[in-house]
Amino acid sequence: MLIIENFLLLITVLLLVPTVVLFIECSAAFIAAKSETLALSTIKGLKQTRPKTAVLVPAHNEELEISSTIRTLLPQLKEQDRLVVIADNCSDRTAIKSRELGATVIERENTELRGKGYALEYGMRFIETDPPDVVIIIDADCIVHPGTIERLAYQADALARPIQSTNLLKTPDNPSTNNFVSALAFMVKNLVRPRGLALLGMPCLLMGTGMAFPWHLIKNVSLATSNSVEDIQLGVDLAIAGSPAALSTGALVTGSLPAKEETAFSQRKRWEHGHLRTLFSQCPILLKESIKQRRFDLFMLALDLSIPPLSLLVMMLTFAIITSLLLTLSLGISWIFSLLLGIEGLLIFMAILLAWTKFKQVIHLPLKTLVFIPSYIASKLKIYFLFLKKSQKEWYS
Repeated sequence: MLIIENFLLLITVLLLVPTVVLFIECSAAFIAAKSETLALSTIKGLKQTRPKTAVLVPAHNEELEISSTIRTLLPQLKEQDRLVVIADNCSDRTAIKSRELGATVIERENTELRGKGYALEYGMRFIETDPPDVVIIIDADCIVHPGTIERLAYQADALARPIQSTNLLKTPDNPSTNNFVSALAFMVKNLVRPRGLALLGMPCLLMGTGMAFPWHLIKNVSLATSNSVEDIQLGVDLAIAGSPAALSTGALVTGSLPAKEETAFSQRKRWEHGHLRTLFSQCPILLKESIKQRRFDLFMLALDLSIPPLSLLVMMLTFAIITSLLLTLSLGISWIFSLLLGIEGLLIFMAILLAWTKFKQVIHLPLKTLVFIPSYIASKLKIYFLFLKKSQKEWYS
């Protein structure tokens, strides 16, 4: 009986940490949604001339999307700036289309060393002969909203640290119910939680696109990796080295969820497998470094990273509540565990409700989004089963 109670206590505590952190972040964002790292007018006052900027766009077979990306970037660039598309192992017209629109294009062919990290490293070596003040990384399937490049460049230069834009995914035309819930989960992760951290004066994790780096900070960092979540790893490494990323709430980059379910499943699998691997490997390192360096910001990053994908967190908590209730009814275990787990479930529900209430208009999420959360979670069981069986570690599976 004591062993069972200790086991339930351990599960309750392990689920309590990410649940409470999630609730605090969402509550903070709900209270003040317009927090800003540093006002753009203040930054411009520090430096009248905009920093020389290089925008790197890694692309692998993106001929259908890259034109829109380039068209949103070019009007935001000044004569001193450069737009470099890295056509990485492409078998389509990505390079041709990019050149036609006015981007500088470099092509990379290496079928063994594949992935976004290798493409970015190739791009970094290309621009180092005429280095910029700031490097901005944009994915090839994103819309970069007006003013984003200017804001990211000024902030990265003024703060001398990585700057992360807000990064959202919109639903495709004729969206499915899963599309709505997926967009909600992405919004909570990439908009609500980082804004909550910003309000609390804490850094954020990097998100892969809409990332700006001072040249002196990024020039000696090796980006050559096939890691499917190289952005999270890079953000952790830079934070430990003393340069945690700051959120720019005024900068916005948006993409679209894949319309095809097969493509969406592959994308979610890559993201979530990478997230889970990084959670297990980097949270202990961040906690250790926070104690060693006596830095509360690293401690908060560890807590933020400890939050698993929302669907998995809800899934684990639901299983824990059912298990606790069955053990209570069959073996007479104390009700306290079921009560505490129920409170944790309520905190998650309130966090998601606060996020939806405050930000639902940002990407137009109807009320039915909340209704279909259970079916969405059930659809992701296969992703977590595959993680246990064989985790996807690279960009291309």
